[in-house]
Amino acid sequence: QVQLVESGGDSVQAGGSVRLSCVASGYRYGSNCFAWFRQAPGKEREGVAAIYTGGAGARGGVEYYGDSVKGRFTISHRRSERTVYLQMDSLKPEDTAEYYCAAGELHPYGGSWCHLDAPHEYDYWGQGAQVTVSS
Repeated sequence: QVQLVESGGDSVQAGGSVRLSCVASGYRYGSNCFAWFRQAPGKEREGVAAIYTGGAGARGGVEYYGDSVKGRFTISHRRSERTVYLQMDSLKPEDTAEYYCAAGELHPYGGSWCHLDAPHEYDYWGQGAQVTVSS
């Protein structure tokens, strides 16, 4: 049984930082795509960051970011721990949302291994972690 379990959700002030973790169990952790999506009340789900976990080394990978978080968020992973992280810095009130970890197979097209505008390409989803940023 595949499970993605997020942790690290928090309430912080604008300018603060939060690190989310996603532990994948029962999932073939090889060359896959992991991603973080978020959804705020009344808004559509938004792809935040994704990582292709192929490549050499325990932390090898190719990263992708949504325009609204570039330069502020960092996605990473540790193969041995089967864990994907989302480091969020310089947080803004508009970053307030439920954040979901997702995992799926590669879909190489358009010059990318993983895609943030195609949530249907991710087969497994976590339960969500709330991040609240106050002004």
